[in-house]
Amino acid sequence: MTTTSRPETHPSTHRMAQVSEDAALPTHIDVAGLGEVLLGRWPEARKAARERALDPRLHSDHNLTFEDQRERTFEQVKILRDAGTALVGMPEYLGGSNSPGANVSAFEELVLADPSLQIKSGVQWGLFGSAVLNLGSEEHHLQWLPDILNLTTPGVFAMTEIGHGSDVASIGTTATYLPETDEFEIHTPFKAAWKDYLGNAAVHGRAAVVFAQLIVKGTNHGVHCLYVPLRNDNGEFLPGVGGEDDGRKGGLNGVDNGRLHFTHVRVPRFNLLNKYGAVDENGDYSSPIASPGRRFFTMIGTLVQGRVSLDGAATLANQMALTIAVRYAEQRRQFNTDSDIREQTLLDYQQHQRRLIPRIAETYAMIFAHQQLLDKFQEVFSGEDDSDGNRQDLETLAAAFKSMSTWSALATLQETREACGGAGFMAKNRIPQLRADLDIYATFEGDNTVLLQLVAKRLLTDYSDEFKNADVGVMARYVADRATEAGFNRSGLRKLTQAFTDTGDARRSVNALRDPEAQRALLMDRVETIIEDVADEMRAVARKSKKEQAEVFNNNQHRLIQAARSHAQLLQWEAFTEGLEKIQDPGTKRVLTWLRDLFGLHLLEENLGWYLAYGRLSMRRGRALQSYVNRLISRLRPYSLELVDSFGLSAELLRAEIAGTVEEERQQEADEYFRRLRASGDAPAKEAKPARDPKAETRGHHA
Repeated sequence: MTTTSRPETHPSTHRMAQVSEDAALPTHIDVAGLGEVLLGRWPEARKAARERALDPRLHSDHNLTFEDQRERTFEQVKILRDAGTALVGMPEYLGGSNSPGANVSAFEELVLADPSLQIKSGVQWGLFGSAVLNLGSEEHHLQWLPDILNLTTPGVFAMTEIGHGSDVASIGTTATYLPETDEFEIHTPFKAAWKDYLGNAAVHGRAAVVFAQLIVKGTNHGVHCLYVPLRNDNGEFLPGVGGEDDGRKGGLNGVDNGRLHFTHVRVPRFNLLNKYGAVDENGDYSSPIASPGRRFFTMIGTLVQGRVSLDGAATLANQMALTIAVRYAEQRRQFNTDSDIREQTLLDYQQHQRRLIPRIAETYAMIFAHQQLLDKFQEVFSGEDDSDGNRQDLETLAAAFKSMSTWSALATLQETREACGGAGFMAKNRIPQLRADLDIYATFEGDNTVLLQLVAKRLLTDYSDEFKNADVGVMARYVADRATEAGFNRSGLRKLTQAFTDTGDARRSVNALRDPEAQRALLMDRVETIIEDVADEMRAVARKSKKEQAEVFNNNQHRLIQAARSHAQLLQWEAFTEGLEKIQDPGTKRVLTWLRDLFGLHLLEENLGWYLAYGRLSMRRGRALQSYVNRLISRLRPYSLELVDSFGLSAELLRAEIAGTVEEERQQEADEYFRRLRASGDAPAKEAKPARDPKAETRGHHA
């Protein structure tokens, strides 16, 4: 077993005496072994990417003007090109390795160097290039991908419109087939149809993949994608193409975002990326997918890579922020609580532990969930299992995890910023700029709230499918079960039963909640109950007008998003539980089991009002839950540093002053100064407290 001891600059083993429940606590976590597990299925790709991230040429420089930041980022992308990173996920006939999972794993690590670099390279190869690869034919690949891969053709992914950000199916740009010239005419008929927020559009883009309504012989076949040249070699827009610069943004200013519009721009019929919809030389449209709706979602689903990679990048941002904050909190001392001469470290305070340790637990859950998402992505895009069902599962997982991780990253970056005080606000300590750069992650590649609605609709669909072919007997039993369940919970019988069995010993309540099956059941119950309630309301209006159905759906939108969030958290908890099986070292596994329990029980604590309201937990068990979460956090406190050290992020990768030993050195200097002062006998005496005057106190009370 490989073990690592805590550096002397981060002492924390003195907290071991606090724990009474598990006397035989392990002394250390196997940091090296755990670190390997956390790297996932493609560790070498991640390690190589981290090695590249040490190159100062790839680092952010926010002292530059945003115009200069854009040029610096473009030069950084060229460094990646020269390293051959873009080829990893490409087919072998293009010189690639056909390893989408390894490609995304390495790409995610770019957030360590510069989020702007990650996003700009992602636009070029992960969006622009992937659209040609996944929506085009082999002829398209051979025609355009070599120049895309070597940056001869910097490109734009032109999907989003000012008027239809998330509602891609309703975009206004059109691509009309002209049989007389065998061309498509690309046109934005009104300003709301302008393509906006597009990376590479303001300055560097030479071509774009443009999403438009495909109109052939007077029939709209829905959204399709076409390859459209934008600028000449001098960087000037081609005839009919226009655009604007989005200018300075709240973050990611190394990416040149802009708007594009098209006025009767013509491109050859060949430029239609025709894997899922083609127009032949006779002007006839055909598609291997008959249903327009299914065709649309299949095309959009091929571009899921962006959401997968954002989930991984946000998870890495959490690791960075928590490593910085925990290392600082292990050194920073403030207030004398149990000593007259030595102040307390921040991480010894319960509230500081509450701020950081549950977020460590959440981040571990995110890591294991992301590993499962990457496995699913590899299966689909390498061809191992490219079935419709697997694609749908991938899209749902990506929507769920991307939403949860990007929101978590923003919350964690804010919490760690505050937890580090004024030092956390200094740009040299990375957190403020990471917070600014990752802000947009919550709304691009799909607004999180909209994505969770997609997850909720999938839950409703799966739920209704269970009963699609059910006979009368099955439905009768279901109705009876629902009636019994509702009566049981709403009458408070379950609550009374729990209150009775819980009396006498609070540990009995805790033991029930420590059981992983109980945690899973409670997490799942919240999802199923909400979905069942909404499904019942939707079923009641199933034969009524669309307006009435839409009204009922809208009235339940908030609950559906709650269900989707809870479903994503359940999947994260399950991934964490499965991830425990990868841990070989007994001590490490024990600590991570506590960490998994903390993740699950903290979720229950956050939603305690719901569990009490629905009778899933008694008041006694609710109080025991909160108490036990505190004990778990206290138990995990001695391992906080080792848990974040297992992320494998060196000081050179973090590039944050307070993640090193600077604070400990300041504390040691201050300690030495006061030690010498006390030893010299010259230390000034403290001002004596004034004598107590009982009469004055009495007069004060009378007043």
